[in-house]
Amino acid sequence: MTPLHFEELYQAEWQELDAQVKLILAGRNDSHDRVPIQGERVAALYRRACEHFALARARSYPRYLLDRLEKLTSDAHQVIYQRREFGIHRIRQAVLYDFPRAVRAHAAYVWLSAALFFVPAVLVGWLVYKNPDLVLSVVDANTAAEFEEMYSDAADSIGSRRDVNSDWVMFGYYILNNVGVAFQCFAGGLVFGIGSIVFIVLNGVLGGAVAGYLTERGLGETFWSFVVTHAAFELTAIILAGAAGLRLGHALVAPGRNTRLQSLVNAARESIVIVYGLTVMLFIAAAIEGFWSSARWMPLTMKYTVAALCWIGVLAYLSLQGRRAR
Repeated sequence: MTPLHFEELYQAEWQELDAQVKLILAGRNDSHDRVPIQGERVAALYRRACEHFALARARSYPRYLLDRLEKLTSDAHQVIYQRREFGIHRIRQAVLYDFPRAVRAHAAYVWLSAALFFVPAVLVGWLVYKNPDLVLSVVDANTAAEFEEMYSDAADSIGSRRDVNSDWVMFGYYILNNVGVAFQCFAGGLVFGIGSIVFIVLNGVLGGAVAGYLTERGLGETFWSFVVTHAAFELTAIILAGAAGLRLGHALVAPGRNTRLQSLVNAARESIVIVYGLTVMLFIAAAIEGFWSSARWMPLTMKYTVAALCWIGVLAYLSLQGRRAR
């Protein structure tokens, strides 16, 4: 179907939707009820326009047609959802539907980001476990010694630096550290995705080296019991940040018929929900890391049980939540 035929075929529906949207935005509806009288018709036309927009993009129709449909669907979205843009309803919408659906929509980037992290982590971890001196290729001797001290049996609080004696201080430190790492993985996508790839791999290498080194030193029980619970949220969030960064990079490398700027804007709009969601996950990870993972009084069985539940919950949420129609 040619663009001209496509436009002629659906022109009447677009004009009808545009007219209804303009009436609503002009305030001609009852001020006590912003839902238009023909609300069901507007919703149906909006869904149709979204389908047309997706179809036009897939077929690489002319820019003027894509811009028209983008503006039309954007205006209609604001009209339909204007009563739920903020507040508890909008938060519920994001948590129950938008975030997990956005993650699944970017599944290819998520899997690539996971591979970039875990493959180097496992490989370097195994090499360092076999030859502990290799850890000095990743961190210096003082840092390696500090890691040993943090996870030794003599440490008052597992994973805490020796100059810190408050869980609240460590909680703040974990937030800054986690957000910083995630930001690097995401913003690195602006360098045509190369930055995201570098930061994801480097974090995988660092994590693997530390894990292999501490395990070889006989501190594996302390180390793994510390990281296993909050890692369900922290590592997942970092991988999602990398996936969002890779999406930005792909938009710049292969913009299609759009300009690179427009392609980047579209990619950012699609992935911003993931950024919001992973930010919440990082705060959850920091809370667990600061107040649960570091606790020495907690039985290992309980720690591993809670960790298993966290991993199952996170993976099930991202894989299954929001699949049913609302």
